Amino acid sequence: MHRQSILLTLQRQAYFCLPESVGHYSRQPEHHVLREEGALNNFNIHYVASGKGYVEIEGTVHELRSGQAVLYFPLQRQHYYSSEEDPWDVRWVHFYGERLHDYMIERGFHRHLLWTLRQRDDWEQAHLDLLEEAEQNRMLHQSRLSTLTYAVLAEFVHQAVPLKKNRSGKAENRVLSLLPDMQREACRPFLLREWSERAGVSDYYFCKLFKTLMKMTPMEFITRSRLQMAKQWLLEHPDRNIGQIAEDAGYPSVSYFNRQFMARENMTPTEYRKLY
Repeated sequence: MHRQSILLTLQRQAYFCLPESVGHYSRQPEHHVLREEGALNNFNIHYVASGKGYVEIEGTVHELRSGQAVLYFPLQRQHYYSSEEDPWDVRWVHFYGERLHDYMIERGFHRHLLWTLRQRDDWEQAHLDLLEEAEQNRMLHQSRLSTLTYAVLAEFVHQAVPLKKNRSGKAENRVLSLLPDMQREACRPFLLREWSERAGVSDYYFCKLFKTLMKMTPMEFITRSRLQMAKQWLLEHPDRNIGQIAEDAGYPSVSYFNRQFMARENMTPTEYRKLY
């Protein structure tokens, strides 16, 4: 598979960011890119959906696997290539904007080249939306192109954490890989020991890693996931009473469910249902 859309680079434009090119390719074991310093004057996110490949940084070769990415700033030297025995499936976007450099530096993205995405589905969907718009309409709708490019960037900024190669980094990656399961199973009773064992670490270390990665405790993540499901059910099932939705979302006590909902939404579940 090889999908690619090359767009015009506008010297004067009113948008925060625009894509220079965007693409998706797989099953290309010969894929190899070497750009010397100063060759490419835009940002480049090169994300691995499956398979594996390699990034060379100052003479050291680093392996990239599923859910990991390399982010290059403008004018940086770029050297990356696919594994021949397990070719990578990659999604990439080159983008630019006058204020992007400061925006990325303020958020610390100049400190690392290699990243792991905590939750990858939203980024992959944002990238697909941008690719389809570029393929179908090229630069006909520049405001939409800019909006979709920003969605790709915002998801990356929100989800990316530096990729580490030490023992701690492997444990972090195991914790990150559990996030989709934790979200899907949020309405079950939360047992910390179960999740720490699945990550292969102690309860204490699981909580410490989780808070470092997600900026919240495991229980806070579970609570947010439960309430997100409850909000969806409130709208999808208007005939279902609040008590049943509370129980389905993992809250045997309706009063506790109401307090949690109020604390985060500033309204009761009943008010939320009426409003939306």
